[in-house]
Amino acid sequence: MEVTVSGDEGSVRLDRVLAHHLAELSRSRLKALILAGSVSIGPTPIRDPAYHVVAGDTITIDVPEAAPAEPAGENIALDIVHEDDDIIVIDKPKGLVVHPAAGHETGTLVNALIAHCGASLSGIGGVRRPGIVHRLDKDTTGLMVVAKNDRAHQSLSEQFADHGRTGEMRRGYMAFVWGVPNRQRGTIEAPIDRHPHAREKMAVREGGREAVTHWEVQETFAGRDGKPVATLLACQLETGRTHQIRVHLAHIGHPLMGDGVYGPHFNTKASHLGPRAQAALAALGRQALHAYLLTLEHPKNGAILEWISDLPDDLMLLRNCLRAAL
Repeated sequence: MEVTVSGDEGSVRLDRVLAHHLAELSRSRLKALILAGSVSIGPTPIRDPAYHVVAGDTITIDVPEAAPAEPAGENIALDIVHEDDDIIVIDKPKGLVVHPAAGHETGTLVNALIAHCGASLSGIGGVRRPGIVHRLDKDTTGLMVVAKNDRAHQSLSEQFADHGRTGEMRRGYMAFVWGVPNRQRGTIEAPIDRHPHAREKMAVREGGREAVTHWEVQETFAGRDGKPVATLLACQLETGRTHQIRVHLAHIGHPLMGDGVYGPHFNTKASHLGPRAQAALAALGRQALHAYLLTLEHPKNGAILEWISDLPDDLMLLRNCLRAAL
């Protein structure tokens, strides 16, 4: 589809100009197409809905055929660490999106689970998120549990809502962060809500939802000059907000290494690392965060189950190179 900007649309914002001309497409659909890179001016894709157009611009919109309402099963390998009739626990690799969304309609964990589990997945999460009771960011690795029936889904949802306040649920993460905290352990209690300007980000905001993260220093790393430059923290969640650990650690001045969303101003600190550590961080290409611990009560028999996942190869390499400080 093509739209030529006349200049009298009542707004210069790309999304509003398109909405003016393309009444057959909803605003949310247009926004999704923009964010997915399907809207271009000339040869250049425009991914910002607020981009200012000018009279005479010709906008090209690539509208794909409607995707099926329900995700299809796909033959995607899963690292399964536990499976029974009620739950399946997987060790998620980096780059795997949990469920279909704008820009990621296929190739997700849900597609893999449908192929592996068939119709046994819990339907409580809806057709787009069958069995899903919690998420990990696309580039966060580690342990996830999925419900295979509605009874298990209800039990796991209650455990995640409680987050160990009265039960046995534990979620632990290993986080490589810039800088060194001034004490051995601490707790971050800061409410989280959508960022006021960048809607794809979260932020600590007054009036946001309660968010509590506990952290403890595991190891500190020196740079080329022998001065402390980075730390490995073990974090445990008492709440489960979107991007919680990433937002909280950035809030206290120790953003995750490799986090281009919440820690871009710390990129210059990489110059303090030794060449091997610099290379390992550059190769990482993601936030240095791994969900290493998952403890829960089995939804059927009440047994307390615990799994521990070793650091993946890319984070193990980063740790070894940080230790070397050369």
